[in-house]
Amino acid sequence: MKQMIFLLCFVLTACANPGIVEISPDTYVLFRDDHGGIFGNAGALRVDVIRDANKFAKSKGKIAVPVSSTFTPIGNRAGQWASFEYQFRVVNKEDKEAVRTSLKKRADHVVDQNVKIDIYSKSTQVAKGTYSELIKIHDLLEKGIISKAEFETMKAKILDANN
Repeated sequence: MKQMIFLLCFVLTACANPGIVEISPDTYVLFRDDHGGIFGNAGALRVDVIRDANKFAKSKGKIAVPVSSTFTPIGNRAGQWASFEYQFRVVNKEDKEAVRTSLKKRADHVVDQNVKIDIYSKSTQVAKGTYSELIKIHDLLEKGIISKAEFETMKAKILDANN
């Protein structure tokens, strides 16, 4: 019986998340698994980890500046939990990294692009009308009210009229 309890304690502590680990004098990593399986919440996992990193930095009178993060989704086999690793630096509020005023541009992200969309433009209204008409005649085709040939003729007229 004692061996069973020891084994259970060993397994539970081996699976525990290590908490915040210092990897250099001002850089830390926080790793956490989501043992919720398919019922887990990846967004909540990330938020909780980042919130804990910020609390840790605040307890030192500083702020957390992200270095990197890695999210691993749930795997296909048992024990392959979703996980999130967050590396961050703890710096003074006046540090140049802490007072950055704009996002760094990255090749895979668009930053500072403003796009104005006019939902009342004539082209949008024409597209809506065209779509509605096509849906109506497709419904007539599916109900057997018109033939495939009639559908194609009507579709061509609708598309020609709105282009």
